[in-house]
Amino acid sequence: MSEEVFEKNGYGYITAQIEKGLKNGSRRAVIRGCWEIDRAVRIPSDFTLELCGCRLRLADGCFSNIFVNASFDTEAGRTKEGADRNISIIGAGGATLDGGSYNGLSEKTGMKNGFPPVWKNNLLLFVNVRGFRISGLFCRNMRWWGLNFICCSDGYVGNIDFCANDTGIGADGAEYHGLRRDAYDEVLVKNADGIDLRRGCHDIVIENITGFTEDDTVALTALNGTLEKTFDVPGACGDIYNVTVRNVRAAAFCSIVRILNQGELKIHDITVDGVYDTSAGSPYMDRGIYALRIGDTHLYGTRRATGDETYNITVRNVRGRGYYAVSLVGEIKNLVTENIEAFDGAGLIKEKRE
Repeated sequence: MSEEVFEKNGYGYITAQIEKGLKNGSRRAVIRGCWEIDRAVRIPSDFTLELCGCRLRLADGCFSNIFVNASFDTEAGRTKEGADRNISIIGAGGATLDGGSYNGLSEKTGMKNGFPPVWKNNLLLFVNVRGFRISGLFCRNMRWWGLNFICCSDGYVGNIDFCANDTGIGADGAEYHGLRRDAYDEVLVKNADGIDLRRGCHDIVIENITGFTEDDTVALTALNGTLEKTFDVPGACGDIYNVTVRNVRAAAFCSIVRILNQGELKIHDITVDGVYDTSAGSPYMDRGIYALRIGDTHLYGTRRATGDETYNITVRNVRGRGYYAVSLVGEIKNLVTENIEAFDGAGLIKEKRE
């Protein structure tokens, strides 16, 4: 099989197709071929981007997302009134977003020695979008989190397959593939999540997610870190709520589904139904930590959440082979768990109620 040839200036090509779709009134563009991306493509409101069998790969050494919404990181985009609306990216025929070769940007190197902030390594970064649909994509070689949403609502993310970079660097400096929990320091690309819902995300469905992620496959995390403060939308609620996560079948080096809030932000009315650990026999990793994780012993904010801030969580049909199938930390009010199964030596439920 011949190696794919990537055309340069994918940004220019896709942007031109978007402009045509705006000009002719269809508000739609179809993207084909293999393209190298070195600058984030901005997608406008009320627009559908169809990726038909195409492969979009970040250029070597660049620091960029592949897609952002049109008002991302603009003055208007930081207001409730300036939200973008109704953006769809629909993949078919093996459409792929590829991080390509790792560029060295990480949480430890970001904003140091000339590096930009680490979120420049998201494949997709949407901020302040109301109404979105992302589906039918293969995400490969994520340089950090794959699909990242901040202050977004009324959305759907489905039928996404991930395959993170599984490179380790041994003590002798040699590269190898297949990550091991007893050699975490050797992992080259750390914290390569799949899907992240951050502060202010609500009324979203995530379903039919597969593959391998170096960190969490699906993470719902309401925190007030540097990322969130950078893209804060004044007056918008920072809580995560009314989210359904269904049918996640993945090998995750950390957790398959993670739910976390701290520092006065709430997570509530969350349903997780169907979390299945597929790591047995994986060529990419040995064993993860949890299939489902709620709360954390580590402090990410000014304080941990209370039961009045983490509530109405329903978890059904979880099957894990990590250290434990489920981890529960802190106060959780109105928690329902049904059909939790551990296999291959895993513990069932680990609890630490503070």
